[in-house]
Amino acid sequence: MDAISFVLGIKSSHLRSAHLRDLVYRGRVLKTSKINDDGSAAAPTTNGHANGDGEGSDEETQSQRPGRNDPKSAWVMAVYEDDAGDEQKWKRTITNQGSSEYRINDRVVTAQQYNEALESENILIKARNFLVFQGDVEAIASQSPKDLTRLIEQISGSLEYKAEYEKLQEEAEQAAENQNYNLHRRRGINSEIKQYQEQKKEAEAFQAKADQRDDAIVTHILWKLYHFQRVMEESTASIQEHQENLKEYRRGVEKYDKTLEEARQAQSRVSKDVAKVERSIKKQEKEVENKENSLVPIDEKVDLTTQEIEKIRRRIDGVIKERDGQSAALQVSKKQLSTVEKAQKQFETQWQETLKKQGKQLSQADFKEYNTLRSQVVAKTSADQPKLDILVRQMKTDEVTVNSLKSKVDAHQAAIEKLETEFGAINERKEATEVSVKDISKDIDAKKKEFNHIQSERVRINQLHTEKEEKLQALLRTLVDADAGRRQNDKEQRTRETIIALKRLFPGVRGRVGDLCKPKQKKFDEAVITALGRDFDSVIVDTEKTGTECVQYLKDNRSSPMTFIPLDNIKVTAPDANLKSLPKARLTIDTIDFDSSLERAMAYACGSSIVCDDLATAKHICYERKIQVKAVTLEGFVIHKAGLMTGGRGPENKGTKRKFEDHDIEHLRTQAEKFRGEIASLPKVNRRGSDEEALQGDLNGLEQRLAYAQSELAAFKQNLASKKKELEHEKKQLKEMRPKYKEKQSSLESISKTVQEFQDAVAKVQDKIFSDFCKRLGYSDIRAYEAQQGSLEQEAAEKRNAFEVQKQRLAKQVQWETSEHQNTESRVQRFEDRVEALELEIQNYTKDKTALENAIDIDRAKITEMEDELHKLKEKLAAKNEKVNQAKNELQKRSKEIDIRTKAITQLETEVQRNASGRYALLRRCKLEQIAIPLAQQSKKLDSLPVDDNVLQTDPDAMDVDEGDEAPEELMKDYGIEVDFEDLDDDLKKVRNSLPPS
Repeated sequence: MDAISFVLGIKSSHLRSAHLRDLVYRGRVLKTSKINDDGSAAAPTTNGHANGDGEGSDEETQSQRPGRNDPKSAWVMAVYEDDAGDEQKWKRTITNQGSSEYRINDRVVTAQQYNEALESENILIKARNFLVFQGDVEAIASQSPKDLTRLIEQISGSLEYKAEYEKLQEEAEQAAENQNYNLHRRRGINSEIKQYQEQKKEAEAFQAKADQRDDAIVTHILWKLYHFQRVMEESTASIQEHQENLKEYRRGVEKYDKTLEEARQAQSRVSKDVAKVERSIKKQEKEVENKENSLVPIDEKVDLTTQEIEKIRRRIDGVIKERDGQSAALQVSKKQLSTVEKAQKQFETQWQETLKKQGKQLSQADFKEYNTLRSQVVAKTSADQPKLDILVRQMKTDEVTVNSLKSKVDAHQAAIEKLETEFGAINERKEATEVSVKDISKDIDAKKKEFNHIQSERVRINQLHTEKEEKLQALLRTLVDADAGRRQNDKEQRTRETIIALKRLFPGVRGRVGDLCKPKQKKFDEAVITALGRDFDSVIVDTEKTGTECVQYLKDNRSSPMTFIPLDNIKVTAPDANLKSLPKARLTIDTIDFDSSLERAMAYACGSSIVCDDLATAKHICYERKIQVKAVTLEGFVIHKAGLMTGGRGPENKGTKRKFEDHDIEHLRTQAEKFRGEIASLPKVNRRGSDEEALQGDLNGLEQRLAYAQSELAAFKQNLASKKKELEHEKKQLKEMRPKYKEKQSSLESISKTVQEFQDAVAKVQDKIFSDFCKRLGYSDIRAYEAQQGSLEQEAAEKRNAFEVQKQRLAKQVQWETSEHQNTESRVQRFEDRVEALELEIQNYTKDKTALENAIDIDRAKITEMEDELHKLKEKLAAKNEKVNQAKNELQKRSKEIDIRTKAITQLETEVQRNASGRYALLRRCKLEQIAIPLAQQSKKLDSLPVDDNVLQTDPDAMDVDEGDEAPEELMKDYGIEVDFEDLDDDLKKVRNSLPPS
């Protein structure tokens, strides 16, 4: 690699040594030499050289022989064969001095020549394009684009021509710039020469055309004046002819007009009769409906009264059963009282017989002896007798207490038995009442279900009726709006058609103000429409003359009035500059977009009005700041200069209405008739029907029965609770009394034993003292005597007392039961009287119902008669309508010719006025523009023609159609000016086209 690089002329600095001599190879000498004692190498004995091919000279060999035989020189030769087949030999040698020697084909050359020879073969030493050293690829890849470009240019050899290329490029750019400058200068000179030539030609042509124009203007004016005059004469003659014919037609129409008026009067009379009968029928139907509605309360009253009678009769049955029970109880009580009285009589009888049977009656001595002996007994038993008396009294007291406790125990037991019996009876009645409540509740639920069904059906039909009625009303409102909208649409359509016709006939017509401007924002729509006011429909025209012709056209065609704004002489007042700086407000003209050519007209229409964001801002500007300006809010409220405030425009003027066609209106009417039919077909349920009233009455009766049964059930439950408490109280009292009774009874038995002991002791003393007395009188002892006499009396007294007590108790019971029986009898009588009164009311209700039904039948018969009469009147009205239609058709037929003639006269008069106006305008133009037209000899000069602005209605406010007709009459004057038409060609006189506006 080093050898190839070396022979190709690479510098030693680019090789692996700093000096050329270091490139000499010494390895072969070291292999073949011998080392001397001094360390030097001996030369080998070979026939070759250290480096070279053996062809070197002896001088070279000797010069390269070092001290130790190291080689001092070396060479490399490259043999190169080019494309033509010629061989070239490049040789580079390292001399003994360490320099390079170059040879080409064994010819010594300089390094410069050597390099040029290599470059001629595209071997570049500087670029090293032939060899790739270690690390070159990486170094090249890491270079910047600029360095790579420089390397490529260096390899290609173009780098040497860079300076020359840049110099030549700069010279070329300078030459091109000079060439363009000269070219543009030459073109400018040629253009100026051509322009001067064209201007000369145009000046010459303009003068020729100006002469032609003057001649053409005169000819054109003569042509228009001729035809204006001709049309005026022909139209005037036609008007006279039509007016003569019109008089004849009008005389013939008066007869048919009178016939139509008579037919209409007859129709009006019959129509009034029909309306009167219809009102009578409606009134009678209303009366029938009211009477039918009056029947419902009567039926309801009858049902309620019948139910009340049934309820009272059921109560009478219960009271009668109670009365019979009371009567039976009273008989039993009377029978018991009679039995007690008989028993008392029988006892008295038996008592007298007992006394008679006894037959033992003591004498007075016996009683005296008895008392003496009794005092002896008392004296001997005085110690025990007090104790005995105390014990006897105690025993009697205890007997009374025991008897009382026993009676209480018996009373409690009897009360318990009675309460248990009453508790069972009340419980049975409560259970029966509960069953009755359940049955009544079931009946109420069933009735309510049926009633709710009928009521919901009635409500549903009412709702359906209301919905259809609302839809019908909405449809009728839509129909009214449709009629109004159609009229408005028709008017708008006629206006648009008129404006289109004006644009077609008069090119100077621009259009309506509302169509030529557009709000900059949607929120300004309402405010702009309100601010423009009547000028929203004003028509903008180019000139005053065009506006006058448009007004005349509207009069000729009997169109709606319009206001025209001419752009040439409209007077516009500049708005106050201070209005532009108002907060939350701006001038109306600043809120709309329009063509700049219409600015004067828009400024006139908008004036000095302002658009405010809200009403508060407008009030602040007009009222507080005292600025006299027309203020309009976004909602359409207006505050005028005078301070008056209006509420904007109605919704019908906002353009939001739908446009209805004829078929839409017919469809709406069909739907309205359909809804009327559906409403008429619905059943009349505005009031509750008889079934619903009957169910309501049944429900009221059942609810009353349920309330009564529930109150009874509550009373039974309350009685049961009370009886239960009483029973528990009696059982508690019985439980408390029995131990007391047993305790007193045991105490009484103990005292009785003690009394018996004391009585036995006393009895011994008595037996001893009364022994002789008893033997004599035949008694076993004194106690037998005392028992016989004392006990019989005591027993008789006790029985008499018992009989009296029982008699009093039974007498009171009979008295109480008699009173209860009488009260029950009076209750039964009151119920029966109430039933009789209710039955009498039912009879009265039935009579009222029969009278109402008869009256309804009579009214229905009257309605039928009136309907027959109405049918006849309608037939008569239809005949009258037919006569009116026939008379109207005849009148229309006869009036058609009058309308045609009148319209023809109007059109001809319009034509005359329009041509007269056009003639005057042409003559005025000739005067103002100094156009010389030929005049007849007897004609006045054009200077005598008046040019007052009032003749052409220069005031914009005076251009409306409904102003006076003075201007057209002035325009029909010729002012003594007669034009000479002899110079006008015959061909132009025959032209009959409509004249365009000048």
